[in-house]
Amino acid sequence: MTHEKKILPEYFQKIFDGEKTFELRLADWQCSPGDILVLREWDEDKKEYTERVLEKTVTYVLKTKDIDFWPKEAVEKFGYQIISF
Repeated sequence: MTHEKKILPEYFQKIFDGEKTFELRLADWQCSPGDILVLREWDEDKKEYTERVLEKTVTYVLKTKDIDFWPKEAVEKFGYQIISF
């Protein structure tokens, strides 16, 4: 399955440069390993897409809704950080 999503220029560039190898998204849509994520750069000032597009194959999906490793209060105070390696 192919999923097309907007992405802001600062994050697009980090993925383009190979520095960022993950994407954090609201889990309001179904995504699975093997799917293609099409990231279209979005210019917020102009409210339009740029010409830049990246296609990435999804290799892993972690959904956090049911993760209860830490108390809710700690998550509300500190949030999550996603560490890529």
